[in-house]
Amino acid sequence: MTALHVGHIDLGFHDASALEVEAILRRHGHGIERSAAPHEEMFKRMGRGEVDILVSAWLPASHGAYLAPFADDVRKITVLYEPYCIWGVPDYVADEVMSVSDLLTDPALLRMDRLIQGINPGAGISRFSQAIVEYYGLGAAGYHFETGTEAQCFDRFEEAVSRHAWVVVPLWHPQYLHARYRIRELAEPAGLLGGTDQATLIVRREAEKRISAAALEELAGLHLGNQRVSELEDQLVRSKPPS
Repeated sequence: MTALHVGHIDLGFHDASALEVEAILRRHGHGIERSAAPHEEMFKRMGRGEVDILVSAWLPASHGAYLAPFADDVRKITVLYEPYCIWGVPDYVADEVMSVSDLLTDPALLRMDRLIQGINPGAGISRFSQAIVEYYGLGAAGYHFETGTEAQCFDRFEEAVSRHAWVVVPLWHPQYLHARYRIRELAEPAGLLGGTDQATLIVRREAEKRISAAALEELAGLHLGNQRVSELEDQLVRSKPPS
């Protein structure tokens, strides 16, 4: 049986949910070739037919534009979880900081770190965060958003928490930091964070013919949910040896 090419975006929670999908395929006798890449590159690979199954496309807001050029070539199998983006702060930050606009008033102006550290530029949260900084005029108060790696974003948050420092983290549900910390979502009334997406398992139509009916049926019934994916990612991160 020809191996199935299963791709996921190169972020931990995508990896964790991909492992769940791959486990089902293996139980039904399918060989797996897995690969990971940044957002835009992974969708380009699927559009070129280099990836059979993608775990997963966040639709419609975050990844809809990436899928659009070849949307007719794929089928949606199931919704694995319901992701949404947030700007969050550690729960020990004062209750006066409840919304993005509160970042422009005291006590946030006195205590909040001005760097808002993000992940790669192709991520929906990165596009949304850049728009938020501009829309709310946060730059005038010294706030600035920077793209980077997962480690730069997540490690910086954990280091700030270790110092009880005030920091804004551009994040999403599901994500492993939610399994470790209480993070308070800031209200963002302009709706620039894209709303709630559906993390959709998609398969190329020509590849679907190579997947057993039993495997497709089980995949169609798979729903992990945000909390479970956060927990799976946390387990995956903790299992990896230090770099």
